[in-house]
Amino acid sequence: MILSQLNFHHLFYFWRVAKLGHLTRAAEELHTSQSAVSAQIRQLEERIGEDLFIREGRRLTLTDTGQLVQAYADNIFGLGQEMLGRLEGRSAGIARLRVGSVATLSRNYQENWIRPALTNPAVVLTLESGLLEGLLARLVQHQLDVVLANETVPTDPDRPLHCRFLGSQLISLVGPASKWASQSLRIPEDLDGLDIALPGPRHALRAQFDALCATAGISPRLRAEVDDMAMLRLIARDSGWLTLLPEVVVQDELRAGILVAVGQSTALQERFYAITTPRRHRIEVLEQLLAGSTET
Repeated sequence: MILSQLNFHHLFYFWRVAKLGHLTRAAEELHTSQSAVSAQIRQLEERIGEDLFIREGRRLTLTDTGQLVQAYADNIFGLGQEMLGRLEGRSAGIARLRVGSVATLSRNYQENWIRPALTNPAVVLTLESGLLEGLLARLVQHQLDVVLANETVPTDPDRPLHCRFLGSQLISLVGPASKWASQSLRIPEDLDGLDIALPGPRHALRAQFDALCATAGISPRLRAEVDDMAMLRLIARDSGWLTLLPEVVVQDELRAGILVAVGQSTALQERFYAITTPRRHRIEVLEQLLAGSTET
């Protein structure tokens, strides 16, 4: 079979079924019938000369050939999406930068990182938040240009990614100034029995803190565990409890004197990373942000 004989419409239908893992959901997404989708896939299989799915009732499982075709389709349609994303703003002389960030990352950190782009009238920003795995899937499909995370990603030869270290910062224990001004606490030695709000279990910092307390035999009184840093900021400001978090999350409250930092530990650090694909389209504003990022 030569390239001109490959029907990319058939390939696109196959790709959506393979990604969604379900014929009905793919038909709904494509606004057509299941029979139409099945017919498109059968024609692609006939053209290729091999089965792409193993059909067991309503369940579809990719064959070895199907997995190979899906890998190439990811690249083909991912590049197509990248092309459309670039063309959207080209005629107006606009650079579009699509940034994803994990839900547990401080919004203040994100704003500080993108701040140089906020003053550039030629840049349009798209900001998304979500779970790391979902953001990486969108990155690989060229629907995002960069993902900001507070953890690294494992090496995977089937999904090559560049993970650039942006910097790190110490974690602070903060409390209301009315109660904790001019006081100092050791982490974790002085926390036994104290009311405390912590990042949720999915946050990379939480495992560090729990390990410190377990080793020291210390048991703070857990009052809240919060994945979203914006909500943890509100709890730190309004609850009256001690809160463990990166200072950047409550930078405004610290400057205003509403909160004070009462302790730090060198064993607790949040690290920041920018994750990109090795074949990414070069965007000048992104290159400048990556080159100028050092958070300490």
